[in-house]
Parts: sequence; C-alpha cells; structure tokens
Amino acid sequence: MKALLLALFFSFFVMGSSIYDFKIAGLDGKEINFSNYKGKKILVVNTASQCGYTPQYADLEKLYETYKDKLVIIGFPANNFGAQEPGTNTEIASFCKKNYGVTFPMAEKVSVKGDDIHPIFKYLDEEAKKIGAQDPIIKWNFTKFLIDENGKLVKVFPSKVNPMSEEITVFLN
Repeated sequence: MKALLLALFFSFFVMGSSIYDFKIAGLDGKEINFSNYKGKKILVVNTASQCGYTPQYADLEKLYETYKDKLVIIGFPANNFGAQEPGTNTEIASFCKKNYGVTFPMAEKVSVKGDDIHPIFKYLDEEAKKIGAQDPIIKWNFTKFLIDENGKLVKVFPSKVNPMSEEITVFLN
C-alpha cells in the first residue's frame, strides 16, 4: 500500500514537471540542479562500475570533452541490474576518477526501476513512452536519455549504443 501511494504521489507531481525542476545530490555531495543546463543538451545515463558496459565511461568522458559547450552528461550510478554497482557514493566517485578520468557530473547512487525508482527516472520513463519507447525503458545499465536544449526528451539509446557513435553524435552537430 505504501509503495502504491508513493508511486501515485510521484506520478501526480512528476507527470507535469520539466527536467529543469529536478535537483539531486552529486557523488561529491554538491547539488546538481538541472535548471542550470537550460540551453544545453543533456545526456542522462544510468551507470554501474562492474558491468560489461562500464568501459563506456571512457567514451562518455570523450563525448563530454568534445561537446561540453553544448552538452552535459549526468551519470546516475544504480545497482538495479545484476548488483553491478555495490559501492558507496565515495567508492563510485573514486572508481570513476581513477579508472576513467570522469569529469562530467555524477549523481548520487539511485534506483532506476521498481518501487523505489528515483523520481527523475519515473519522469524519464513517462517522457520516453510519449516518444514511442517500449516498456521496460531501462533494460540494463548504461541506457542513455538525450534531452534537447529546451528540456524535451529526444531519444533513448539502449546500453549497447556507444556514446561516441554516430547514433548519438548526429544530434550534437
């Protein structure tokens, strides 16, 4: 019953929201305020440190460095798939910096599906359905949500799509 009430609460308030209404704590403890990214494209990615797709961190960083004048990438560590993100926020931050030199914003660890789904992923799921994405929207780690300069979800890319692939970069040129 509690989970249902919580889901209804988030559905009611999140459905009418904009991506720019979201604020979340970063791995570094500082707030990530999405309203600061108005006018830029945003790539939201659910990440994990022990996944077969974890090496995509390198290409996410390369994408960020290449396009950071018009794109921000925000990683969201999540432990929803195969327990592939077991670390604490501090451990995740250290791993990302040490192994991949990550400089793009990383949010605190969240849940991207289920009863405890973070409101931003509930919002992204609803927006993805509006553009024709099929449930479940997030099937695994490193699903990517591309949001345009006006805050509208443009495309959802599955895990296997490399961040530097033309499938993504075509939206950035």
